[in-house]
Amino acid sequence: MTYVGVASAEDPTSVRARQIGIEPGVLQPGTYNAITDVDGVRVGHVTLRKGDSIRTGATAILPHGGNLFQDKVPAAVVVANGFGKLMGSTQVDELGEIETPIVLTNTLGVPRAAEAIVNWTLAYPGNERVVSVNALVGETNDSRLNDIRSRPLTAEIIAEAITGARSGAVAEGSVGAGTGTVAFGWKGGIGTSSRVLPKKLGGYTVGVLVQSNFGGILQMDGVPIGEALGQYYLKQELNDSSSDGSIIIVVATDAPLSPGNLRRLGNRTLAGLARTGSSFSNGSGDYAISFSTAAGVRRTPAVRAAVAEIQDLPNDQISPLFQAAIESAEEAIYNSMLMARTERSFNTVERSWVTVDALPVERVKEILRAHGRKMQ
Repeated sequence: MTYVGVASAEDPTSVRARQIGIEPGVLQPGTYNAITDVDGVRVGHVTLRKGDSIRTGATAILPHGGNLFQDKVPAAVVVANGFGKLMGSTQVDELGEIETPIVLTNTLGVPRAAEAIVNWTLAYPGNERVVSVNALVGETNDSRLNDIRSRPLTAEIIAEAITGARSGAVAEGSVGAGTGTVAFGWKGGIGTSSRVLPKKLGGYTVGVLVQSNFGGILQMDGVPIGEALGQYYLKQELNDSSSDGSIIIVVATDAPLSPGNLRRLGNRTLAGLARTGSSFSNGSGDYAISFSTAAGVRRTPAVRAAVAEIQDLPNDQISPLFQAAIESAEEAIYNSMLMARTERSFNTVERSWVTVDALPVERVKEILRAHGRKMQ
């Protein structure tokens, strides 16, 4: 019933963008081309498939492997369109820091995800006197493929994503919080990517993880894939709702940034989202959560106890990080779709079977090749 791990998506035909020659931007990815290329960052998934109608899960992102409540990290939240339920965002806005794992799940799973975070935080050694926890939970609505009203995810199940979080390779596609998601009318999911700056630009790493569940007119590497495949927003009628949905973008860096510059970094991921053809529609919750893992900006108990010296990268040196965030976000979205599998489920609200196909990789390659791209 449940699955926890960092294996590849189950469909053997799934590929990452770079495996077929899609390499957005000019910067180089890290070792895993994942958010975990940022030192210390961990990711865990729990996937729940049960019967005909349960297709859901949760994904946890831990900024470091220690006590997050005691050693908080500077952070920011960016809202492109606020049709969503990003729990805990107001305290991040106010204080500029994250003190718990970030958990992504489905819309009606948010309260139980928060419970899982609170339970984990209170039980963590060193937190015996903690009486307030700001759980940070992002969501997208997977009700097309998942019986969301039954709320099958418990706090105990979601906790497996937190306790199972690891560094290294990250599972993508139809796993964790991406199990029941839909993007551009095809199967969406979890995707990730990273960029490493040259040493003369600081050598910093930027990593992005996305939960894609949104719509618009799909473009890949600047090529109008959605139009060529005949599936896109506004094709049939102006009130078509295929652009609705949401995306959560989590961006991590080891560059020493202030909350203000982390907000700017999060804003740049929206440029990567725009490159994929998102419509940022009325019913889409589009959010970016950004944080820095740099030791020189961490809010340790000693730092919080008195006036402290904090490292901060100058504004004039931050533009390369912006480029890294844009490229990583774009590629992470492509990976979330290319690694996804076709999903079939019985929709308990509409009382009908629903099949959401995986993006047809071979057709995508043909279209890209026809537009002059070199495909592998």
